[in-house]
Amino acid sequence: MALEDAETVILPTVVIGELYCGFRYGTRYKDNCDELIAFLSQPGMIIADIDLNIADRYGAIYAQLRKKRTPIPTNDIWIAATVLETGARLVSYDGHFTVVPGLQVEAP
Repeated sequence: MALEDAETVILPTVVIGELYCGFRYGTRYKDNCDELIAFLSQPGMIIADIDLNIADRYGAIYAQLRKKRTPIPTNDIWIAATVLETGARLVSYDGHFTVVPGLQVEAP
């Protein structure tokens, strides 16, 4: 699946925060910010803010992973919670997402 072919792209705010963090470590902060804003302005883009349902889902995932002794980075738990709560499919190369029960993960 290519992003270009998707009708809707849901981007969690946590991902946007990670992007801004990376931009600040680079030499093209303004250019990268401008490109991100242009990307987010395209039709079909949805920014998924954290709400109470996503927060509850985060807690459930965290507890499940801790019990299984399969931790993943905190921000990735937020991302997984957002994906599960919105019923979306996660597109990522990060293999550790496969330990999250019920999460559909697809490598681009």
